Amino acid sequence: MDSHTRSTAAKDLLAAYDSRQPIAPLTSTYEDMTLEDAYAIQLLQIEELTSAGRTIKGHKVGLTSAAMQKLLGVSEPDYGHLLDDFFYLEHMPIPVDRFLQPRIEPEVAFVLKKPLQGPGVTVHEAIAAVDFVLPALELVDSRIRDWKIGLFDTIADNASSGAVVLGSTPTDIREVDLRLAGATFHRNGQVVGTGAGGAVLGSPINSLVWLANTVGARGITLEAGHVVLPGSVCAMVPVAAGDSFTATFAGLGSVTARFSSTTPNSSSKE
Repeated sequence: MDSHTRSTAAKDLLAAYDSRQPIAPLTSTYEDMTLEDAYAIQLLQIEELTSAGRTIKGHKVGLTSAAMQKLLGVSEPDYGHLLDDFFYLEHMPIPVDRFLQPRIEPEVAFVLKKPLQGPGVTVHEAIAAVDFVLPALELVDSRIRDWKIGLFDTIADNASSGAVVLGSTPTDIREVDLRLAGATFHRNGQVVGTGAGGAVLGSPINSLVWLANTVGARGITLEAGHVVLPGSVCAMVPVAAGDSFTATFAGLGSVTARFSSTTPNSSSKE
């Protein structure tokens, strides 16, 4: 893909945010698309959004489970950016109509106290860079019609990012074994998923290390104060207006997200 074609693809994805109308898979429209094209298209959108005043507040890692990697025929994760207006307060209503095809999944969020810059970041360096961890819910969304995504589609679409709800109880990373931290996921009081941190590349810490080294090779630093979502501990679940979701993690507490049908007059974002 040349620069003009990449720009066109980025504009099509940005237009989907505004129109609330998903587009055809990019991989069917641009059959010669590559991994580098996909990340370039993602970055073009981020540059457009930040130039309009939005700020980067962290990153997310996707495709961290063996099942999702097998489904898309890949052997490693992908990543996207978290922007300031992605963050909503727990228990406060989140308007479903802001999204196109929302789904939700439970994760353990890292909050960094110092920068991480790869390549070459090790596990112990990643642990030392973490200020605390929080229970979190990630709302994933796709600008690709009917979620018919391949690897390059989801990368170009900012790793299917949507929104984030963080819990309010911080935990020192040294006080919990994230590999063994089990989670129970409820929708409207009914269990819809269970899992543990080991589902995320063996440990969420491995996901943080992967991210730091992968973005570092592209000249990106994970900044102090930023949030990193390392990947879901169980399968994502569709979201509808009126739904309430709670993820409870052993040793970390719980986090709840509620969804309303329309955008409220006053913002409930953080």
